[in-house]
Amino acid sequence: FPAWRKPYREDPQGLREEELPTKDPFKLFDYWFREVASRKEELTFEEINAVSVATVSADGRPSSRMVLLKSYDEVGFVFYTNYDSRKGQQLAANPNAAMLFYWPLYHRQVRVEGVIERLPTEAAEAYWNTRPISSRIGGKASAQSTVIPDR
Repeated sequence: FPAWRKPYREDPQGLREEELPTKDPFKLFDYWFREVASRKEELTFEEINAVSVATVSADGRPSSRMVLLKSYDEVGFVFYTNYDSRKGQQLAANPNAAMLFYWPLYHRQVRVEGVIERLPTEAAEAYWNTRPISSRIGGKASAQSTVIPDR
């Protein structure tokens, strides 16, 4: 396995706190997110807004999955989920969660930890109405996170 590790000591990009454009965590996230977005053609992955969300069940079992960040500001980060999904149920039982953005090409990862709050119903409905019709049909037809007996 040693051959898997990249020799980071030889990486000239290092990150120094005194060279950060800001120490405000929300402004720094915005700066980095825009930097990654501006160089999207260089990326080896499709979704710069892909983020791992980790939740914990009522009995303390952790779980993580990928979601797509839909917006962010100084108040927080927005993603949408089915309230009846495993993630939705875990958040209802325990709203504490963590997010992890990973942009390996830029040697950046951003951890966000805090309490998840539901957006107003109107915001969720407005987002739902922007989704392609096939996506809405699939969302209504599938019981997210449940085992299905067969195809």
